[in-house]
Amino acid sequence: MTLLLYTKFITNNFMDLKKFIEQESLTNFPIGLGGCRATNSFSDSCDYDITVFDETNKSDKIVFHDNNFIKIHYGSLKETKSDILIKYNGMQIIHDESWELRMFLSKINEKHLHLYNDYAKNCLFESIFCCEKTKEGIKNSNVFSSCWQICASYFLADAICLLNLYRPNPTHMLDAIRKFGKNKINEEITIVNETIGIERATQSLLERKMKSTIGFSNYIGNENYSKIIKLKHDLFIKNSMLPNCYFYLGYVNKENFVKIKDSIDNRPDLIHILRIAFDIEADSNLLEQQAKLIQKSCNSILGLISSA
Repeated sequence: MTLLLYTKFITNNFMDLKKFIEQESLTNFPIGLGGCRATNSFSDSCDYDITVFDETNKSDKIVFHDNNFIKIHYGSLKETKSDILIKYNGMQIIHDESWELRMFLSKINEKHLHLYNDYAKNCLFESIFCCEKTKEGIKNSNVFSSCWQICASYFLADAICLLNLYRPNPTHMLDAIRKFGKNKINEEITIVNETIGIERATQSLLERKMKSTIGFSNYIGNENYSKIIKLKHDLFIKNSMLPNCYFYLGYVNKENFVKIKDSIDNRPDLIHILRIAFDIEADSNLLEQQAKLIQKSCNSILGLISSA
């Protein structure tokens, strides 16, 4: 897509989105478009991620408008967390009468290298934490040990993406990872591939995995998200992108799992749906070996970026 055509595309979408925010009575706040649709890397299945900077902490909202899904996030122009600020980097402005959002995004762009690096470190620490939970769970026969290991793998993938200045996006992430240049950090991608289980992807497994992913998402309270999950699954299958579908579904489960990680042990019944949603490994010896590999990989990357 040429720059001229892409600019026209964005402009046309802004016109539609401006009409949408008027209908939703959101014009009193700065609003930006983030995610895939703010870049030149998206597909027809990609939803529209818009953030309303109304200084509230309301839950995300998903609506269907003009044959597209729109995710409405609520944010603050005083945000300081690197994982949130990274999502705003590269954001396209839809509505900003006061120019506050423009100045906010300019400050983010100035320090984006630091933000990506900081967020990557956090992901590596999260991965190591998940590895420890895996090993601890094996010793204590915790049913969620495998879930923690899968989360560790995805956090490692997040960190590698961020260190390549790529904002993690489960829909396109696997394709992006395949295109990263060769260096010592990116060599650790092999560990991600070995420990997530992508090689097990079959159409029948992905059908079961998709249904369980939707069930777990509904449990978390993301009922409207189920339509997006099914849409992505169907398009991946239609285009024979089974590994991408497997990666995407696992990533969605990882995001939902960490939301309830502090209370997960109080819900042992969830293992029935997570066993399929995560396609978890039952062999405790292999599980422990994978956790050690991921932890070693994380420590290796931490050493590399600390000495840089």
